[in-house]
Amino acid sequence: MGILGDLRSLIGEDLVLDPESLGTRAAGIGRPEKMVAAAMARPKTTEQVSAILRWCNSNGVKVVPYGGNSGLVRGTLSRADDVVLSLELMNRIENIDGAQRSALVQAGVVLQHLNDAVSEHGLIFPLDLGGRGSATVGGNASTNAGGNRVIRFGMMRDMTLGVEAVLADGTIVSSLRPFIKNNTGYDLKHLFIGSEGTLGVITRLMLRLRERPAESNVAFVASDSFAGMVGMLRHMDRALGGTLSAFEVMWNSFYRLVTSPPAIGRPPLSQDYPFYMLIEALGAGTDQFNAALEGALGLELINDAVIAQSQTECTGLWSLRDDMSQLNRHGVHITFDISLPAADMERYTQEVAQELPDLIGDHQLYIFGHLGDGNLHVVVGVSLGVYPEAKAKVEQLVYGKLKAIGGSVSAEHGIGLDKNRGFPLAGAKRKSH
Repeated sequence: MGILGDLRSLIGEDLVLDPESLGTRAAGIGRPEKMVAAAMARPKTTEQVSAILRWCNSNGVKVVPYGGNSGLVRGTLSRADDVVLSLELMNRIENIDGAQRSALVQAGVVLQHLNDAVSEHGLIFPLDLGGRGSATVGGNASTNAGGNRVIRFGMMRDMTLGVEAVLADGTIVSSLRPFIKNNTGYDLKHLFIGSEGTLGVITRLMLRLRERPAESNVAFVASDSFAGMVGMLRHMDRALGGTLSAFEVMWNSFYRLVTSPPAIGRPPLSQDYPFYMLIEALGAGTDQFNAALEGALGLELINDAVIAQSQTECTGLWSLRDDMSQLNRHGVHITFDISLPAADMERYTQEVAQELPDLIGDHQLYIFGHLGDGNLHVVVGVSLGVYPEAKAKVEQLVYGKLKAIGGSVSAEHGIGLDKNRGFPLAGAKRKSH
């Protein structure tokens, strides 16, 4: 019967899409081309995932796991003879245990939907990132997603108590226990978290929840020096007694981009400072938060600040950080997601900025990210006509300088197919699938 017919006989005709049906789906976020594949299988149960993988393994058919398609490294790019294994219909929240503060969910649950559900129980799932409305928790786990609150809650790995996964031959393995402490041998979840589907497909997860904080405070501040930002991070972390949950930074060019028309956002502070910080504290009292900011002004760590006075203002400040669509205003962009020591960041970014004009000519450079966990996003915008040649040159520059200081080519986005070239530059290799 062929791939399409055999898969439909395994799990049902309505659960397998043909190549023509996939022609309306984008190959990836921000990518103009459409998806191609021999079929898209959309199982509803772990047992169906097992049957699909067993058949594909026996028949030599390649499988591309597919979650919310919100990744940035072409991790879901498929070919015409591949089977796309979509977890989009495995989207049930099976149990929320308030006493244990855990949730048992299928891998296709959208991150925002999970947080909406646990909020009704007075809880939160702390992972937060710009793709929250489409990213799935299975994809978050397979890439070990980071996001905005790593400084306090860690990566997805730190929020996952257990996983169920299916190996290539259809074998189901499980460690779905709701325990923070469980030293009974190898912890299987760590094999699959961050492996991007190369060792198996995550189908269900046991996730760790936290109590919803009684108070949340957000401020947007500016500094005239990189040293001021580093000092501000240490000062706020110390003054807030462990409640600092996000410390996002923006270089001037990115701030101007997201606060100038046609962007919807408007500048809460002057656009003339070189550095800006978005600071969030979950659980700190308002008086404590305000006192910490006043102390920073007194120490001359920052030059100006605005404090959100309502949830609407909090959302408005966060929307500046999340407005990635503005990066598409000028040609196409080459995006990097890197980790490096804070002590090297200023010199590293300055050297990259200084060398780009001679290397590729006209361009735009935007830098922003998560200073609290050493993760920066470096984005270089170029015209479409020079993109392929410029991309290779910029990668050599960014990754080459990163290798010299022992940095990482992927802080939170994963490897996919986009970063294979970066691996040799960082002293490692990975085969393309």
